[in-house]
Amino acid sequence: MMARPCVPPSVPSSRRKAVQALAAVACGLALLGTAQGQDAWPVRPIRVIVPFPASGATDLVARVIAQRVSQELGQQLIIDNKPGAGGTIGTGEAAKAVADGYTLLFTTSSTHAISPHLIPRLAYKADKDFTPIAHTADAASVLLVTPSLSVKSVQELIAYAKANPGQLNYATSGNGTIVHLNTAAFAAQAGIQLTHVPYKGTAQSITDLAAGQVQLLFDSIPTGMPHVASGRLRALAVTGDKRSMLAPNLPTVAESGLPGYSSVTWFGVYGPAGMKPELVGRINQAFNRAIQNPEVIASLAKQGVEPAKPQTPAEFAAMVKADSARWAKVIKDNHITLE
Repeated sequence: MMARPCVPPSVPSSRRKAVQALAAVACGLALLGTAQGQDAWPVRPIRVIVPFPASGATDLVARVIAQRVSQELGQQLIIDNKPGAGGTIGTGEAAKAVADGYTLLFTTSSTHAISPHLIPRLAYKADKDFTPIAHTADAASVLLVTPSLSVKSVQELIAYAKANPGQLNYATSGNGTIVHLNTAAFAAQAGIQLTHVPYKGTAQSITDLAAGQVQLLFDSIPTGMPHVASGRLRALAVTGDKRSMLAPNLPTVAESGLPGYSSVTWFGVYGPAGMKPELVGRINQAFNRAIQNPEVIASLAKQGVEPAKPQTPAEFAAMVKADSARWAKVIKDNHITLE
């Protein structure tokens, strides 16, 4: 279809040149206005779906970062909690949103690197239904043992477990959780046999760990370290690939007896599939600037979370792909199911 001319053909020839000049200016302004309208994103608040409950770990991290991103973009980011089914309900909803930058997903490794290998029929395809945007933060865990266990290091724990196969019980917050996967990966790499004792939450497992009914637990640093400070539990190492600024005196699992071991829960931002690269780049830059803000870093630390090293969308996608492949192998090799 041909565009309609800016100058109507009925204009008399004597006035045509003048009208053409004015029309050209008008057309130019119209095109400029259209371009500015396209570049003006965002012109209204942005919805950020968090597929986990309000006041939970992911929600708190999302709100800290979103507040700063709002300042970066000049528009409010509105957190919309859509919990259920381990985060897969809200994630599925985000996959169906319009790819215009006004609906984003703030999620974790649970929905994109773990659930696809545990849940046969998801409402989304993690590798096809989303546009990777930004890696925002990471949360390592801490390896805790009961004080009644006579081990003071990861090497001693591994040696004890090899001498007493199947005699050590480890607590988790349930089948298929990151705590379960962390321990399964640890045991497999160390070549030891541990007995799984799943709980419905962390509180009871901490109580039983302190009492010696279970012997070890990979827990979040903010939850576990206060019990270490009080003497109820003993911390051996953290699970990240570097020491945590939240527990700088603790070595990593890798440096204290199990080279190559590393596990963190990552937090990241996605949009629906099909977002324009220029828009993705703008959102990525806004989040990367936000996580480098000192106030954001301090607020995240209170949640036991460290900001990620800024990445491009492609780098984030590659990281998630590698993480997903790793957990797929752990789940398959250890026959882990949600039942």
